[in-house]
Amino acid sequence: TVLSRLEKFSGTPESHERNQSVRYLRRVLELDPDDSMAMVLLALKLKARSEREEANKLVEQALQKGSKDPYVLRYSAKFYREEGAVEKAVNLLKLALELTPHSCFLHHQIGICYKIKLTKLGNRNSHSPATQQQTELISQCKYHFGKAFECRPRSAIRPMLDFADICIRSGEHKKAEGIYNNLVKLEDIRPENIQQICLQAGSFELYQKGSESSAISLFVKGVKIEYDSRERKMCKEKLEKWADNKLRYAPRDSKALGVRGLLYQLDGNKSKAIEYFEKALEIDHENEEYLRALSQLRRSH
Repeated sequence: TVLSRLEKFSGTPESHERNQSVRYLRRVLELDPDDSMAMVLLALKLKARSEREEANKLVEQALQKGSKDPYVLRYSAKFYREEGAVEKAVNLLKLALELTPHSCFLHHQIGICYKIKLTKLGNRNSHSPATQQQTELISQCKYHFGKAFECRPRSAIRPMLDFADICIRSGEHKKAEGIYNNLVKLEDIRPENIQQICLQAGSFELYQKGSESSAISLFVKGVKIEYDSRERKMCKEKLEKWADNKLRYAPRDSKALGVRGLLYQLDGNKSKAIEYFEKALEIDHENEEYLRALSQLRRSH
């Protein structure tokens, strides 16, 4: 189970050895054919390898044998949610919540399911009121995401980010901004959580507030954290898009030149990184960040 959880994090070596946990879980079931937890974990791994028929059978068997085990219920719900059977996932999560009523994790998972339903309805038109269905789903999302972080306000970062996202969708931008302002101040948290905060808060600054400077600073912070995650890749993509667009009509924009220099530096293209940092310094002569980066690049070039 530890191996299985480690594989969720794209920055860990285990993410490149997925077959290892499949072999391990099959061995567990050879020794104990009634281990419902091993069944559902194996099903999730097989689904990821597109072996859906066996995966579905395993989940059905696991639910027959472990219908009162909240862990079996929640992992089965994850399986069905990822398969698109969101309502079935919600029902299983609610059963698990009856068994463990104070579970922050379960509230977060239920909120995610309602968020998926909300997304399927399409974006709300800001010039017209939300439909009754949208209003109900927004309410459910806020309730369950709120429950997910009220018992552990410092560590439940993803539920807070999801809550902020729902606030944006419902037009409560001030509430979302307050959440982001608190999250960006957090220290000593997992690197992928910092990157997700940077990505989401940066997108809010860029698209809702129109603050390019704040957004770019957050995206830069996200990519500088040396942890291989989806969020880091997305921060990088946003920086690339922004820098390319900016340089297209403002070729002497020092910030865009500096961002392009940083991106080349991260890609290991030292000569291009030096070129762009030098261009940025021609305009912004005393920028300490660019001077420091250039000095480091020249020493290692």
